Amino acid sequence: MFRRRLALAAVALSALVTTLPEFAQAQGRDPARLRVALLPDENASSLIQNAQPLKVYLEQTLKKDIELVVTTDYSSMIEAMRFGRIEVAYFGPFSYVLAKSKAPAIEPFAVGVERGSPTYQSVLIATAGGPVKSLDDIRGKAFGFGDQASTSSHLAPRAHLLKKAKLDGERDYRVVHLGTHDAVARAVQAGQVPAGALSKPILDNLVKRGTIDASRVVELDLSAPIPNYPIVMQGNLAPELKRRIRDAFLTMKDKEVLKAFRVEAFAPTTDEAYDVLRDTASVLKLDLGSMK
Repeated sequence: MFRRRLALAAVALSALVTTLPEFAQAQGRDPARLRVALLPDENASSLIQNAQPLKVYLEQTLKKDIELVVTTDYSSMIEAMRFGRIEVAYFGPFSYVLAKSKAPAIEPFAVGVERGSPTYQSVLIATAGGPVKSLDDIRGKAFGFGDQASTSSHLAPRAHLLKKAKLDGERDYRVVHLGTHDAVARAVQAGQVPAGALSKPILDNLVKRGTIDASRVVELDLSAPIPNYPIVMQGNLAPELKRRIRDAFLTMKDKEVLKAFRVEAFAPTTDEAYDVLRDTASVLKLDLGSMK
């Protein structure tokens, strides 16, 4: 009788252990600490410093420990999201599209609003007094882009040059990737590359801070409107936690907190809002699966 009861207990324990992972997955993850990644489009230490009010706000609102993360580049941020090393991330529009192609379960839920709109533009700039006076002058010269996965510092301006000036980066000018938006602006200002492209809001912010002298660069053109940067979270988080995270961003009002994102507010968004970037990548014949 004892052996029979022991065997039944062992079977019951085995069944419980087997179902625990499934039960936990069904309930969703509810970690005590949330790792929140900021887009690595400027100097990491500056981003972390400027985002301290965000850290305080999220800790008070979500009652969680918050760790702010700035990865080395866009591709490492995509990989961190893919392998669950961060829970929430502020992606660039195209880097989000790349991340979604590698991690289908991630969920965009909020988009930045600037000047009342959930879109922004890329600006194409040239060195003041340099050899590039118009888009046509880019032919045969170097052109500075940021990260390969950047929307406003690569994808959008590259498509703009192709559509408006019939300039193909594979044959008509030399593509130079400089990593970050501020690196592009500094390189153009110094004449290290005669022209380049970056986010218009970032350029405006660099000029406002005195990092870039507006008299030393000229604006050549603006891209078509681009869907703004999304806030994305892991799809396997607990439903209640996801609701609280979503509410924390959509009800964010403090200007000091919003300054970390260079936006006025956040509005709801969905994955479908970024289909326009998938179409743009198709026009440029970019293989999303092979890009980092």
